[in-house]
Amino acid sequence: MQNRISFMQQKNLLPRRQVTTLTMRSNLQQSLSCTRIDPFTLSNFQKILLTTDGTITHILEVCLLEAIQIVKLSEELVLPTQDIPFVELTQKTEIIDRKVLLRGKKSGKNFIYAESLIFPEKIDEKFRDKLLGTKTPIGKIWFDCRVETFKEIFNSGKEPANELASYFNIQSESNLLFRTYGVFSKQQLIMLITEKFPESYFTEAC
Repeated sequence: MQNRISFMQQKNLLPRRQVTTLTMRSNLQQSLSCTRIDPFTLSNFQKILLTTDGTITHILEVCLLEAIQIVKLSEELVLPTQDIPFVELTQKTEIIDRKVLLRGKKSGKNFIYAESLIFPEKIDEKFRDKLLGTKTPIGKIWFDCRVETFKEIFNSGKEPANELASYFNIQSESNLLFRTYGVFSKQQLIMLITEKFPESYFTEAC
């Protein structure tokens, strides 16, 4: 008689990364519901950018057929003066507070605004040097340094652009879509990243 494998057995045979990704998608769906974003109002491209566990820079380059460069707006080593959502830190833990734009190298158009809180004591020296000493996007540094990472989406939603509107040439009351996710390596949270882009962007299929 032919052996039958139950659904749970099949799930256990899936690679660990795939099982985790399926769980993350379920959590993201709950997050979208809580923030009153109707997934059916999003384009496929927007849904990819809000849910991917891959590298945003590579996705933009493939879909837009344009090289993406990083524009650093600010980067400083600071001591947190207040609690950081999703993160447990002591007041003596130094963090790198980094704000950048992902810009098309040919078009000069800003596509993504990103804020990163990075915990330097949890990343290796080579990664830290590239991060602080070059204009290479974080995703490409992960690849170059062969850093194994896992992403967990903590929050997503939309909010008025306010002071970020000038980067995208939109009105301050226009909405930005955003997501916040943690990056883990060796089972430790090494950075917290929030990415934002205008709701009017990426409405066409990739």
